[in-house]
Amino acid sequence: MNIAIVPARAGSKRIKNKNIKNFLGKPIISYVIKEAIKSKIFDDIIVSTNSDKIKKIAKNCGAKVYFKRPKNLSTDKVTTQKVIIHCLEWLKKKNILINNVCCIYPTAIFTQASDLKKSFNFIKNNKYSFVIASQKYSTQIERAFTIVNNKILQVDKKKFLINSHNFKDFYYDAGQFYWGTVNSWYSKNTLLNNNSIIYELKKYQSIDINTHDDWKLALKLYKFNKNF
Repeated sequence: MNIAIVPARAGSKRIKNKNIKNFLGKPIISYVIKEAIKSKIFDDIIVSTNSDKIKKIAKNCGAKVYFKRPKNLSTDKVTTQKVIIHCLEWLKKKNILINNVCCIYPTAIFTQASDLKKSFNFIKNNKYSFVIASQKYSTQIERAFTIVNNKILQVDKKKFLINSHNFKDFYYDAGQFYWGTVNSWYSKNTLLNNNSIIYELKKYQSIDINTHDDWKLALKLYKFNKNF
């Protein structure tokens, strides 16, 4: 079986009720569940939550909520991996065997069914441990600088004189979704290991919504982007 797990706890601090906040007329989590269903690659779409309100919304959207996530796994310090393992352990006790798990964050509104299907192709042949939705840095990080006492501190002044085409491309975790085999989720290896591969998202396909500014930007991009 291949399943999707959407970790959606209550108690977000920077944006209240972020995972079910109204986004253009619907709870934001509903967009994610809709695309997961639309992809037709999941035998089950499970929402892991500590909230009865989120549970009700998730079930109305077509997802399953088999259990209530315990308090010790519902703080902002708990890793995604622990949440996934908790769900897998529950399924194991019910003798439900899983092959691959896609963790999709509840605010990953730009994730489309086509992305889930294409990225699934990387994991289903068992060649990779994880597939990570990623994006390319839009500028050269070698030219980054820091601010110390309100003054610019250049990391490497020489690199400011090098033409940009001479730099390598760097990527970052877009904070949208991850595919992993069951064994990989249980492994002590991190998502970023030598047996991981990225699924590159376009620049307009990802906003890691953590602040109110992120939310406003996501609203504008989603509303006016004709691709969605």
